Amino acid sequence: MSGRASGFRIRAKLNETVPMSYWNFTRSPASVSLMLDFGRERRIAPAALLRGSRLTLDQLSDPDFTVTAAQEMAVASNLLERTRHEADLGLKLGLSYRLSAYGLLGYGLLSSATGEEAIALAQRYLALTYTYVAMAFRRAGHQEVVTFTPSPELPPDLQRFFTGRAMGAVCRVLRDVIGSDFALAAFDVAFEGTPEGRKQVLGARVRHGQRANVVAFEHAFLEQPLPQANSTTAAMCERMCAQLLSQRQTRLDMASFLTSYLSTHAFDRPPRLQDIAALLNTSERTLKRRLQEEGISFRGISDGVRKSRAQALVAEGRLSMSEVADALGFSDLSSFSQAYKRWTGTAPSRARRRMGHPERIVNTF
Repeated sequence: MSGRASGFRIRAKLNETVPMSYWNFTRSPASVSLMLDFGRERRIAPAALLRGSRLTLDQLSDPDFTVTAAQEMAVASNLLERTRHEADLGLKLGLSYRLSAYGLLGYGLLSSATGEEAIALAQRYLALTYTYVAMAFRRAGHQEVVTFTPSPELPPDLQRFFTGRAMGAVCRVLRDVIGSDFALAAFDVAFEGTPEGRKQVLGARVRHGQRANVVAFEHAFLEQPLPQANSTTAAMCERMCAQLLSQRQTRLDMASFLTSYLSTHAFDRPPRLQDIAALLNTSERTLKRRLQEEGISFRGISDGVRKSRAQALVAEGRLSMSEVADALGFSDLSSFSQAYKRWTGTAPSRARRRMGHPERIVNTF
């Protein structure tokens, strides 16, 4: 998947309804530089990590230079390729991200009046970070819960890497903003762990193989006044963040548009490329060519969305497997089971049992 802007002009009304995608923003070179430093500690030459990214060290040293999501992902792929023996690589990298790595946004977080205001600021300008992971914040009783969902467009190894990086980075930012007293109540990871993996993060035991990627902490931490709060600085940083966000936004690429579009539509019948072409007022042939230019396929995007929705419905446990298959547009339960196993390596019934949900029986009379 390429993060490059496709040059394909989506009609204005679609831009108003498609959710913001972090793929559509260029990024500070700080994250790539941190990955290079991370590699140097492991005796990996910068040239090896920059291979295929079309980035140079001179460009990365220019504070006004920006990198695309695709370029950053290329560097991350190279780092993963050379460190496959190392457990929890993304998490380790994320925990090394100091506030200074986020530039203006980092100063804005530090200047916020409370942790609650800092989180609200981060949510508004999440596209100025380096995430490929959706983050949902919610209050659950006396705790604050953050759920991390990787982009379905990413291959599994990069999903794990970027999820770990996002979780580690959020924990590090919260500790840096709130202070050394900050601690976690839970750190749950959906991916399976290894014996060499990290056992604890900020006081919480790392639990692998859970239903979702989640960190939780006491909400009271967010209510404390921050030691370096400054309303003038916070307001100035927010104005500059808004300007920077506007400067870095690129045109919507087709991969992001298709993912957003398909994610909000029912699969009561298989999605068709000709329907998307009609929606965009273009020919099916032209749309196919645009997809090829971005190195993606309509079937690949559609399968990615259906996989994500299938995993959510199986984990939820509300529908029977037959109902899940029907909701996703499969002709029968067998076809759905085969597809789910191809996507995840596990049969859906087995995945549900591991999550603690018995299969629900539906009356047929």
